[in-house]
Amino acid sequence: MSQDMLALARTMRTRAYAPYSKYQVAAVVRAANGKLYAGTNVENIAYPVGHCAEVSALAAMIADGERRITEALVIGPEGDDLCTPCGACRQRLREFASDDLPIHVADPTGIKKTVTLGELFPMSFGPTILKK
Repeated sequence: MSQDMLALARTMRTRAYAPYSKYQVAAVVRAANGKLYAGTNVENIAYPVGHCAEVSALAAMIADGERRITEALVIGPEGDDLCTPCGACRQRLREFASDDLPIHVADPTGIKKTVTLGELFPMSFGPTILKK
């Protein structure tokens, strides 16, 4: 994991729009082209219409014409609890990555753990299932 992902994630986390939960999250994905795409969580007073940081990062990647993730990082608040992608975001990541995607879980002090998407999301429903 490169330090550039962590530095970008730390900056982006401070830009999160989380006035209700105060739970600021950022995500950074590295695409197959080597570029980094970052996003933050964006809350809304009508909770269901807000979105996660991973959604923002993936939207930026797709808007730039990329379709494959090679590495991801999620950063949440400092503390003992790990801020991992929610179930919906695990499915979103799976759309653009395979089970061996490394996901770095961090807080502002640094990386706390690195896992694969397959470890977080075993037996996932991915695009390859429909190609059979």
